[in-house]
Amino acid sequence: MALRIGIVTKPALTLARQTLLEIETWLRDHQVDAVWSLEAAALLPPGNPERRVRTPEAIPDCVDLVLVLGGDGTLLAMADRIAAADRDIPILGVNYGSLGFLTEITRPEVFESLAAVVSGTADHDERMMLRATVGGRSFVALNDVVLTRHALSRMVELSVWVGEQFVTRVKADGLIIASPTGSTAYNLSAGGPIVHPALEAIVITPIAPHMLSNRPIVIPASREVRATTATAAPGDGMHVTFDGQSGFQLEPGQSVTIGRAARPLRLVRASSRSYFEVLRQKLKWNER
Repeated sequence: MALRIGIVTKPALTLARQTLLEIETWLRDHQVDAVWSLEAAALLPPGNPERRVRTPEAIPDCVDLVLVLGGDGTLLAMADRIAAADRDIPILGVNYGSLGFLTEITRPEVFESLAAVVSGTADHDERMMLRATVGGRSFVALNDVVLTRHALSRMVELSVWVGEQFVTRVKADGLIIASPTGSTAYNLSAGGPIVHPALEAIVITPIAPHMLSNRPIVIPASREVRATTATAAPGDGMHVTFDGQSGFQLEPGQSVTIGRAARPLRLVRASSRSYFEVLRQKLKWNER
């Protein structure tokens, strides 16, 4: 059976139109089946009856790899769809965003990376994902699960447990529970540590805590974190979000339980750069 690659883009990404045309030709010349997302197909010339088009949600069920053109948000959304479909398929992320920490492959490297995938020589990173349970519902996130106050509400209070052990009560604007991959996202902005993605760990970081001594903590990924909201006064409230892609309002006293997801995500890596080089290039890490 021929390799099947799904092509997903950020909506209305007109900058990628020429690259998409070249990708379509390259895949056809290399006998690779292509499945296009609605957004990607909209950027191609119409009238090709052989072009297979699916919704982004349906892509993971019918391909062996997903090629994402966009920013980190586009990749995160696809990572969550792959996890929801319970598929073990890698993502090749091509940067068309402003940062591109996850979509680290550059446009000139697209076809070199595709050739490595087709030949079976591509390098992959396995990234631990998080699974959150709220009110009997389950959600998966690559970067983080964030509990945050409403825009106009006061500081909130959360009780935090690790396994069966009580940790602390947090008075803050919110709480970030991040994976190692997510340690360089919102967690880093909130003062949390950078955690190498090869580690299996969970980072707990308060957002603007009331107490200066309330610092981030890193725990083993084998332990679950449970955060429970305090009884809210009228007008107070909290939201929970997953990778910044989806979320909803929490009820007073409701708990969110976060642990390691059963399946990691595989990312196709640019073999020419190490993780530390990406840190230096994208985040200007350790530069004066």
